[in-house]
Amino acid sequence: MSETSVQSEQKQSSPEETFKAQTLADYRLAVESREASLIGRREVLTGKAKFGIFGDGKELPQIAWAKVFKDGDFRSGYYRDQTFMMAIGALSTQEFFASLYADTNHDHEPASAGRQMNGHFATQSLDAAGNWKSIAAQKNSSADISPTAGQMPRLVGLAEASKHYRQNKGLKDFKQFSHNGDEIAWGTIGNASTSEGPFFEAINAAGVLQIPMVISIWDDDYGISVHSKYQTTKENISEILKGFQRDGEESGYEILRVKAHDYPSLIETYEKAEKIARKKHIPVMIHVTEVTQPQGHSTSGSHERYKNEQRLAWERDFDCIKKMREFIVAAGLADEEQLDALEKEAKKAAREAKAAAWKEYIAPIKEEIATVRSLLAEAIAAAPEAEAIKAMDQELAASAEPLRRDGIAALRKSLRYLREDQSGLKERIKAWLEEQNQANHDRYSSHLYSESALSPMKVEGVAPQYSDESPNVDARIILRDNFDRILGERPEVMIFGEDSGKIGDVNQGLEGLQDKHGINRVYDTGIREATILGQGIGMAMRGLRPIAEIQYLDYLLYALQVMSDDLATVHYRSKGRQKAPVIVRTRGHRLEGIWHSGSPMGAIINAVRGVHVLVPRNMTQAAGFYNTMLDSDDPALIVECLNGYRLKEQMPDNLAEIRTPLGIPETIREGKDLTIVSYGSTLRIVMEAAAQLAEFGIEVEVIDPQSLLPFDIHHSIRESVAKTNRLLVVDEDVPGGASAFILQQIVDVQEAYRVLDSKPQCLSAKAHRPAYGSDGDYFSKPSAEDVFDKVYSMMHEFNPAQYPAI
Repeated sequence: MSETSVQSEQKQSSPEETFKAQTLADYRLAVESREASLIGRREVLTGKAKFGIFGDGKELPQIAWAKVFKDGDFRSGYYRDQTFMMAIGALSTQEFFASLYADTNHDHEPASAGRQMNGHFATQSLDAAGNWKSIAAQKNSSADISPTAGQMPRLVGLAEASKHYRQNKGLKDFKQFSHNGDEIAWGTIGNASTSEGPFFEAINAAGVLQIPMVISIWDDDYGISVHSKYQTTKENISEILKGFQRDGEESGYEILRVKAHDYPSLIETYEKAEKIARKKHIPVMIHVTEVTQPQGHSTSGSHERYKNEQRLAWERDFDCIKKMREFIVAAGLADEEQLDALEKEAKKAAREAKAAAWKEYIAPIKEEIATVRSLLAEAIAAAPEAEAIKAMDQELAASAEPLRRDGIAALRKSLRYLREDQSGLKERIKAWLEEQNQANHDRYSSHLYSESALSPMKVEGVAPQYSDESPNVDARIILRDNFDRILGERPEVMIFGEDSGKIGDVNQGLEGLQDKHGINRVYDTGIREATILGQGIGMAMRGLRPIAEIQYLDYLLYALQVMSDDLATVHYRSKGRQKAPVIVRTRGHRLEGIWHSGSPMGAIINAVRGVHVLVPRNMTQAAGFYNTMLDSDDPALIVECLNGYRLKEQMPDNLAEIRTPLGIPETIREGKDLTIVSYGSTLRIVMEAAAQLAEFGIEVEVIDPQSLLPFDIHHSIRESVAKTNRLLVVDEDVPGGASAFILQQIVDVQEAYRVLDSKPQCLSAKAHRPAYGSDGDYFSKPSAEDVFDKVYSMMHEFNPAQYPAI
C-alpha cells in the first residue's frame, strides 16, 4: 500500500475507530511485554540468564507516558521501564531478551552491548566513531544505573538543558541537540526509592530552577520486601510533598495522581503533564498509585514471602492488564474471543523473540567452543597428561549452554600440560588466546574513556609563552581571564555552583563574569553537591559543555556516588554510545582544618575511573587543563590549589592557546641523587626542602605528574629513577592513599623496581584529617622539614659516611 493510500485511509477513520485500534494495539503491547517478563524470569531460574528484573505491573502507565514522549525528549529512569521503551520503538522484544542474556553484540543489544543487567535501558546518542547523532530528531533514554534514586541528579540536568536552549540565543544553531528548548526530561522512580537523599535534593532543585521535568513515581507500596509504612511519612509521597504544589502566586510543581490500572485516566494525566511541562517549563510530579508487581521484586526473591494472601489477591484483581481487558470489553471495543486471539498472538511473538535472541547470542559462542574443542583434541593427542585435558573436553561437550569463559578457561588450563610441547601447538593455542583476549577486551573492557578523535589524549600540549611585557598577577586573574575568553567564544559553556555567580566564586576566579556574560551563563546554585554534578551530567549529555563547581574538594564527597556510579561509567556502560563531558571544578589541598584542607585523593581516584583527575600546581596549568578538556569529549575533575589564588604568576602571552597535556609529567627541578614525585600545593613544600637539601650536597629531582588519571603515560618518571636510583613519593593524603597509587604506578606498572638501589618510600599525611590552624597543618601534613629528614635518612642509608645521621 502506498503512503498516499495509507494517509487517505487514516483520514477516513473516525475518532472512534482510531481510538479502538490504538487501544487494542496498546493492549497487545502490554500483553507481549508482560509475557516477556514471565518468560524472562523462567530463563533466569533455568540458568540461561544470570539475573532478572522486570517491569511487570507497570505496563499501562508506561504506554500512556509513551504517547506524549516526543523526539528530542530524554528519559532518566530505572530498571522497570521496559514497556515504555518498547512503546517508543527504542526496544524490541528480541533486544529485551538479548539484554537478559548479556549479548555483547551491539547490533543485538544496543543499550549496553551486554555490559549492564537487563532492565537498564539506553538509546544511542553517538555513532560508532563517537560523533553526536541528531538527538533532537530521536527519542532518547540516558543510560540507566542501578543505585536507587541515582538517576535523579542527572534528570535535573537533562531538563535544565532545555532551559538553556530556550534562553541562550547563542545556541540557536545547535539544532541537532534541541528544538528551541521544547524538550521534556522524563524521570521514573519507585515509591521506596523516594526515601533516598538524591530524590529530595533533585526535586527541590527542579522546583527552584523551574525546568521541564516530569517525574513518574511507580507506587506499589513496597521497596523489595519493606512496606511503605517503613519508607515514607504518611505512606504517601505526594501527600508529604504537596507543599511543592504551585499556586497562582508562587512557582512550584504541578502534582498529579492517577491509578496504574485506569487506562483512560492515565492517558489524560500524561497529556496534561506534557502540556504543562513542555509549554510552560513547569516541573510535574505524577504519583502513579495502586501499582502491582506480579512477580515480586526480582528473580532473587518471591513476594509470597512478604505479602499476605489478602494483598496477593488484591494484586491479582487490580492487575493493570486485567483491568484494561475489562475496560475494553465494557466499552465494546472487542469481545472476549477477540482478546483471547490477540493475547495468543502477543505471547507467541514474545516466545519467538526469545528464541531468536538466544539463537543469535549462543551461535558465536558455540563457534568458539568448537574451535576450542578442536585445539583440545590436538592437545589430547600431543600431551603426556592427556587425561586431564580429555576431562575438560568432555565437560565442554556435555554443556548444552556453554559460556565463553568455559572455553577460554579450558584452553588456558591445557597449556599447563603442554609446557614442554615443541610441535608448535602450544604457540598456536597462545596465539588464538591472544586474539580472544583482544576481542574480549573490546567486549568487556573498552570505552572506559573516549576512543574517538576528540579524546583528550589526542590534544597536543601547548606551553605558556612569556615576554618582557608579561605581567605578574594574582593567579586567580589567569583563571578569570581564561574563563572570560571561553564564555565569549563558546556559547555552549556555562559555569555554575555555590557562590559562582554573583560574587564570582569564593576565590574570585569568576569575578565580574556574571555581569559580563549573563545570569544564565555564570550562576549560583543551592548547597546541593549531588545535583550540581547531576546538572552537569545531564546538560553534557545534551550537547552542552557545563563546568560544574564544587566549592571545596571535601564537599565532593556529597557527590562522589553520582560521580562514581553515573558520570564515571556513562561511556563504559553504553560501550561508547553516550558521553557526558562535564568538567567538575573544585579547589583543595592545604589550607585549614578538617573540612577545608581536602586531599582525599586516594578515595577519589579509586572511585572515579572513567573521569580524568587533574591536579595542577598553579593556575596557569589549571587554565591549560580547562582548555584541553573543552577541546575533548571526556569528563574531568580539575582540583585547583586552594592556597594558590593570591600567589603571583606571570600572565602567559598565549593564554588562549595553552593546553596542559594529560599524563605528561613535568620535571620542575633537575637532580641526580633522588627522585621526588608530588603534586598540587605540596610541591611548594617539596621545592623548599629541595633547596635546603642542596645546601648539604643532595640534589633531588622533583617531578610533578600534573594528572593522576591518567598517570605518566610515557613512563618518564622511570627514566628519572633510573638516573637517581632512589624514589620518594610525597603526598598530603592519608597513608596508603594517593601515594600508594603513585608508587604502584611507578614501581609496578613502570617496573622502576629494576633500577632502584634502595627501598622506594612514601611520605604522607597522618591517618587523621588535619587539625585547624597553621600548627595543625604543620603537624598533620608533610612539612619541608619532614621532606628534608626523609630524604636525608634515605641518603644516610645509602652512604652513612657521606651523610652522617642527624
